[in-house]
Amino acid sequence: MPSSLTQALSQVSAMGTLRPLNGISNLVPQLPRQAWAVLGGHAVSAVGSGLTLPFLLVYFHAVRGIDLGVAGLAVAAIAVASLLGNPLGGWLADRIGARSTVIAGLMVSAAAAVGVASVADPWHAFAAAGLVGLGAAVTWPAEDALLATVVRPEQRSAAFSVRFATMNAGFGIGGLIAAAIVDIDAPGTFTFIYLADGASFLLFIPVLLALVPDVRGAGAPAGDGRPSAGGFRQVLRDRLFLGVWAVTALVVTMSYGQYHSSFPAYATGPGGISARALSLAFAANTLTVVLAQLIVLRLMAGRRRTRAIMLACALWALTWAITIVAGEVTAGAAAAVTFALAMVLFALGETLFSPTIPAIVNDLASDELRGRYNGTYTLAWTTGFMVGPAVAGFTLRAGLGSLLFTVLIVGCVLTALAARVLERYIPAEANLVARASPVPAEAHVSAPLEPTGKAVPAATPPPRTEQL
Repeated sequence: MPSSLTQALSQVSAMGTLRPLNGISNLVPQLPRQAWAVLGGHAVSAVGSGLTLPFLLVYFHAVRGIDLGVAGLAVAAIAVASLLGNPLGGWLADRIGARSTVIAGLMVSAAAAVGVASVADPWHAFAAAGLVGLGAAVTWPAEDALLATVVRPEQRSAAFSVRFATMNAGFGIGGLIAAAIVDIDAPGTFTFIYLADGASFLLFIPVLLALVPDVRGAGAPAGDGRPSAGGFRQVLRDRLFLGVWAVTALVVTMSYGQYHSSFPAYATGPGGISARALSLAFAANTLTVVLAQLIVLRLMAGRRRTRAIMLACALWALTWAITIVAGEVTAGAAAAVTFALAMVLFALGETLFSPTIPAIVNDLASDELRGRYNGTYTLAWTTGFMVGPAVAGFTLRAGLGSLLFTVLIVGCVLTALAARVLERYIPAEANLVARASPVPAEAHVSAPLEPTGKAVPAATPPPRTEQL
């Protein structure tokens, strides 16, 4: 073969290989090394969570022999503990540093996983589940504050978007591994996955210690134990933030709060699909998030975050409409496919929502109260997760599944309208998904460090043009 033809074919082959790779790399946002460390460690712990979270109720009841009703109450202890853990995590992030608080939460989560693995009596289940909720609830706001601090403000939407994608990838991988391992007739398999879950939390800690600085806000105590000025009182006096909180609680109640409660109960009950078909629907949801998140982030560049929230609400309204069709009109394989389609649409709504509210909260927060803002914000999620399933339980028990989803459709529309009203009051700088910077992102923390390691006051949040 002539050398010129060989060279031409080599170039074509290289172009065919590199172009898809370049396309993929162009979708990945440029973030500082510290941000990738946080995102990578969180993804590893998400694999551990994916191993275990779907099986907790089954494990307590079928493997450890705890009465189903008691086991359900034990699982509910996770949410109860979160009511304490969310503000505690935010307070600690401002007092001792976000990184130190994340590490403390990870250690509690690891201890909780070991506790779940060794459950023998009902009270053990309550204690272990409470620790699960406390560890996760302390870690969440501190990690949000840490991630928001190690990137530039214009990178926050990208950082939270990537975290949502990698978290779903971790959950999916963990779920697949668990499906190949667990056996109800072999309790040791459950012990193994819960111990592996504990190890996944501990693996995150050396990554944080080695690669991520422990940045505190300007109002963090300098060794004398004095609290930051204003504290939670100042956060609760922020009327704009309270509006964001209310919209978040509505969003979670109408969407995420139904994802693991009313949807599976309706799909496998009145909908008539099998547990296997339900698993495939959830797998379609996870796969859609992983594949679409970075594409959606690119499409959102230069657009308002509140508009993405409104579009997400519209997609979730459509999700619940299709859910009604799947349960009332279709049957058999058609029902399974329709329920899976509903979960794909739900996932697209998630990819629109993930770059919005967390970034808005951290753009509105001052450095010295960033932890408290995030701790209060995550309480909106806890509230939605508690209210949503509670309402679903009563309505589904009464055989009013279609009515429930009709109410959810109306609720999604009203939530979108609330986001539209909120848009008038959010500063333009805090309501924009920034376009990708042409300059490579370097290591960054929003509050620069003094030689002593304490943060220097950074710029104040953008001015708010109107008051609620």
